[in-house]
Amino acid sequence: MVAVPQHSPSPRILDDLELQAMGVLPPPGLADLDVPRDLAGAAAVELVDPEGLPLARVHLAGDGAGRIESLARPAHGPFRRLRLSPGEVRDRHPGAVVVPVETPLTAAQLADVRGAEGAVVLLVLAGAGWPAALSPLALVRSTVAAVRDAPDVHVVVVPLARTGDPTRDAERRRRVLAAYGEGAAVAELPGGDTTGTSVAEPSGVVVFFTGLSGSGKSTLARALVDEVLETTDRTVTSLDGDVVRRTLSAGLSFSPADRETNIRRIGWVAAEIARHGGVAVCSPIAPYDATRREVRRMVEEAGGRFVLVHVATPVEECERRDRKGLYAKARAGEIGDFTGISAPYEVPADADVVVDTTGLTVEAALGPVLDAVGLTGTPAAAEERAEPAELAEPAEAPLRVLVVCTANICRSPYLQLALQAAAGRGVEVTSAGTHGFVDKAMDAEMAAEATARGLDPTDFRSRPLTRDLVAGADLVLTAEARHRTFVLEEHPAAFKKVFTVGQFARGVAALPEGTSPREAVARLAASRPSADGADVADPYRRGPAAAAACADHIDALVAHVAPHLRKDRLSG
Repeated sequence: MVAVPQHSPSPRILDDLELQAMGVLPPPGLADLDVPRDLAGAAAVELVDPEGLPLARVHLAGDGAGRIESLARPAHGPFRRLRLSPGEVRDRHPGAVVVPVETPLTAAQLADVRGAEGAVVLLVLAGAGWPAALSPLALVRSTVAAVRDAPDVHVVVVPLARTGDPTRDAERRRRVLAAYGEGAAVAELPGGDTTGTSVAEPSGVVVFFTGLSGSGKSTLARALVDEVLETTDRTVTSLDGDVVRRTLSAGLSFSPADRETNIRRIGWVAAEIARHGGVAVCSPIAPYDATRREVRRMVEEAGGRFVLVHVATPVEECERRDRKGLYAKARAGEIGDFTGISAPYEVPADADVVVDTTGLTVEAALGPVLDAVGLTGTPAAAEERAEPAELAEPAEAPLRVLVVCTANICRSPYLQLALQAAAGRGVEVTSAGTHGFVDKAMDAEMAAEATARGLDPTDFRSRPLTRDLVAGADLVLTAEARHRTFVLEEHPAAFKKVFTVGQFARGVAALPEGTSPREAVARLAASRPSADGADVADPYRRGPAAAAACADHIDALVAHVAPHLRKDRLSG
């Protein structure tokens, strides 16, 4: 297997890969892929995103055909929360009428949607290959805005790419509607004219994040890019430090001179983007004050606005987060010129925003950046993003419990099924894996144990852990202490709601009778019972006896935990 270096699939291929991972389109729907000549003899090539995350593996055949194997869904992008699979739509909006949307809603169409009896899901078909007169993002934004105050109308985005072949596109559209319309009514809206609006071209903006490795620069930069795309019509370009190093600055070392050259190149590109009215979001380390000031000058001379954001997370916190071991290697002398250890970082005195991400959610850390940049849409649009009508909780929502193991095929799915069955309707239990497979069935031996104990694993499908899953949970229970550590390294702000399941079971045993579920979480967050010896052993590929022992252990823990989750549905 050969990885394609410094390449990523086209937007059209990314769209199709995500639809396949969501179970919407079968693999033959993949768009054509041009393989570099020097890889023509490879048995397989790997498609990666710009940061090197493997998205798919293409197994090549001698006749030019190939078989696609999806490895992951893209983790970032605007309106990601609205990209639901058919199964998720059925779970969240049972009985809703599915209405495909491919153009902005007219007044008459909107009246039809609002006047419908019962829930309506607007299935926005927005992917690469859209007619040039309308971007997919503009279609999604206009649809979300049109139904913002319609509580029973929900927006779901399907990244359906256009191939340019009318027959093929019609068949792909039919497959998508069949997948989302299974067990539901599908209604087509009547045609009509749309009225466009013109917007004056704004001045360009460069948002320049600087800080130590591991400070949170790239995470905030990605979140800012998504915010701009979701709430404005602005074009935005991400100039991530690691990505630029592999492309624009390939071959440069980490010497002081080469570091300055790298930052100047980023600055020049960003200034050109600003010159033409775009938004550039940059996130290099940029340790030297003089070079940062030079970039500011470039941008301002190009007529753009420069916003310097110092991500001032302390080196101790950055080092604690370092899963690649770079800080340890730098302290051991294996990496030279490492900023913060063996090379200096000059703290900016002219930063427009200073934010320490320690203990903050991404949303909280991004807040002052958004205020300084001033690029978000109307207050109503920002409010919609923070609490979209289609995903807003009812007044009495169930307690949301997320259970986590490694691959999300053995322990966490069994715990999900067992805890859901024992806790009842007042609790909503889901699961994911720190290194979770995508859309895999439950491990056969654990599935057999689940079936033997009256649980149904038939519809279970695995998924990787994401920021949104952690943020959306009221309680996170992990199989092992290392899983808890993984969650907290990625999401330190979730500290008060993340426990190993054994730790949580040990803690609730000491709570007084009548403690509500939310109060139980709050009390244990304050007392932090010990997690020593509370791990659930991994049974993967260790035989039926290990699977049975694992199920026994989880059943015993659930017997302690479930009563404390079902006593009071929504107190707190």
